[in-house]
Amino acid sequence: MFDLPEDLFANPVWTALHTRHRQFAISAGEACRYPAAVVPFAAVAAPTETALLQLHSLLAPGESVWIVGESYPHPPQLVFEQTLECLQMVLPAEIEPPAATVEIAQLSCREALEMVALTDLAFPGFFRSKTCEMGSYFGVRSDGQLVAMGGERLKLDGPLKSYSEISGVCTHPDHRGKGYAENLIWHLGRKHRRDGLVSWLHVSATNDRAIQLYLRMGFVEARRVMLHRISQRLKE
Repeated sequence: MFDLPEDLFANPVWTALHTRHRQFAISAGEACRYPAAVVPFAAVAAPTETALLQLHSLLAPGESVWIVGESYPHPPQLVFEQTLECLQMVLPAEIEPPAATVEIAQLSCREALEMVALTDLAFPGFFRSKTCEMGSYFGVRSDGQLVAMGGERLKLDGPLKSYSEISGVCTHPDHRGKGYAENLIWHLGRKHRRDGLVSWLHVSATNDRAIQLYLRMGFVEARRVMLHRISQRLKE
């Protein structure tokens, strides 16, 4: 559907950790996850209690991770803390990313603390100290301060195409309305075209402002997915 095949994107974390991002995978049977310092995402091969208990063994006490899927059994060893509906959107091949209108610089993991501080203003807890290792990140600075950024998160390989998720796109509240986010997204889109990758993203179904921006840029909705935040149930 719109270049995001169901067999890859219904369970994108599993696909990423078994293809382009396999070097990050921490696994136990039918469960796998990213390291906690990279990103709070995990996956199971199928929504079974056995797989979820294997995932339970990969979690630290008090730690929460997000898994993608419509529904899961609820074994007593796990707490389902929150559910979030997201759109998966893709940039069609016929859309040509325009040239940049602001100065954009590549960021490195030496700037991870700045990136974490900026993303925590928009979506606390998702961007970690080593999220920058997942792909390339770019930013806009004003008087030396990082005021906008965006980069690559989940990377998936399919039999015919490879895909790179645009993520971490945010702008400091004092610098919104200047077109920084749009410029960063187009910058990533141009990079993906050069690298032969399909650009895609997740966005919360309640984030109307971001959805309208993506639609205006030409992104199309491929499907809706449910994210579930789970943790170990602490012993009383």
